[in-house]
Amino acid sequence: MSPPACDGIETPSTTTSCCCRCEEEDVVKPDGQNCLHCKIIDQPSSSSCFIRSDKELEKLWRILIASAKGFSIGAGLKGGLSIFSILARFKKTKLSPTQRKAGMVSNGEAIIKAVKETLRYGLFLGAFAGTFSSVDEFIAAVGGHRRTAGWRALLAGAVAGPTMLMTGPNTDHTSLAIYILMRAAVLASRCGIKSKRFGGFCKPLTWAHGDIFLMCLSSSQILSAYILKQDSLPHSYKSFLNTHGGKHAAILQGIKEIASGMPLTNLDGIEKHYKSMGVNIKLDPEMKVPCTIVHGNQSCQSHILSFLRQAYARALPVYLPVYLFPALIVHRQDLLKRPFTILGKGLFGTARSSLFLSVYCSSAWMWTCILFRAFKTCNIPMVAMGTFPPGLALAIEKKSRRIEISLYCFARAIESFFTCMIDAGILPKSKKLNRADVLIFSLSTAIIMHCYAQEREVFRSKYLNVLDWVFGVPPPTSETPRGKQS
Repeated sequence: MSPPACDGIETPSTTTSCCCRCEEEDVVKPDGQNCLHCKIIDQPSSSSCFIRSDKELEKLWRILIASAKGFSIGAGLKGGLSIFSILARFKKTKLSPTQRKAGMVSNGEAIIKAVKETLRYGLFLGAFAGTFSSVDEFIAAVGGHRRTAGWRALLAGAVAGPTMLMTGPNTDHTSLAIYILMRAAVLASRCGIKSKRFGGFCKPLTWAHGDIFLMCLSSSQILSAYILKQDSLPHSYKSFLNTHGGKHAAILQGIKEIASGMPLTNLDGIEKHYKSMGVNIKLDPEMKVPCTIVHGNQSCQSHILSFLRQAYARALPVYLPVYLFPALIVHRQDLLKRPFTILGKGLFGTARSSLFLSVYCSSAWMWTCILFRAFKTCNIPMVAMGTFPPGLALAIEKKSRRIEISLYCFARAIESFFTCMIDAGILPKSKKLNRADVLIFSLSTAIIMHCYAQEREVFRSKYLNVLDWVFGVPPPTSETPRGKQS
């Protein structure tokens, strides 16, 4: 005989009903001390406390893990680039007293600076990942995971953006912020292409060769600025161009003076530079075509071939860490299973990207020489025209990397263009907004993290793998971040 469903007890209202629904019957029955269902409910649940505690620990663990992984990525990438930069410095001779007076740092000082920058970038990405995860968990706990799913990542990404200041309060990152904004715009456009409402407007963005055209536009601004106005370029990027452009500052000054219609003031410096290389030349102060300034006694054809070989040797150390460190992070598991395949792809990618950079730099001098000789003159429009076709070298790269490189260069081209406009007095300089880079970066990360949580299919697999590794796979809106009911 089954136990009675209820053995009524008196309530303050003198009724014997507590409106309990027993499991066996879906009807209202009187309740009592012997109701098995009510006994289960009224018992203090120690297991629920453990579950609640486990959830809190799981959230805290997610934040700590995200912070640690973010730090490892930031420190690994920045540290890897710094190592190759320092190794390149060791190949050079020690600084002379004249160079030290000019402000050049020693190798020891460069190492200390590299360590500091590595830690700063590690802290930056670690703080970004930790802040995003913390805000994400806090909003989900307060507002509910399902109710806040549509906007939670957007707000968390925006709040995490100011962690960029950890790289240094006085360190401007306009180029990085604009690049991240370009990445966010690409993701937003992919979302727009999927949309029925905005698909028609975003259709032109699906042009197959749009990345190469964008690279050509960027190249025209960047290389023109490299020759005519280097102050409009970020310091690190200017150093990069001075290295891979392969020309002495005196040569660039001579080209700038001819293109700007100014008298040549440093012909002696150019002649001394070539003499130090074993080439004796005598430059004409009335020259209209600067080919002799660019490559001395060499013909245009032989100069391009010799420059290409030298440029390729300079490009290899640049791309080796670009392919090596992501392979260690993204393909860390496959690296143990099939190391030769992964390393082979990395070496092939290094060789191809190095070829792209060397052809890009070589063709820049080739096209300018062709135009200067064809029109027998050198001016600013001619420089801009001659630096447009080198962007075609991007076709050497594989398709997935073309958009990355073109966006990277386009971000720097935009910054350089507006700097030139401000310096020329065409655009006013804003004095109220000192850290526009932080604002732009926060807006960009808000868009990116929202797309990551809501529109995962718009990401490339390699970026999605990295984000999943750091933050964990975002669950469906019907589940909590740990796949349990909220």
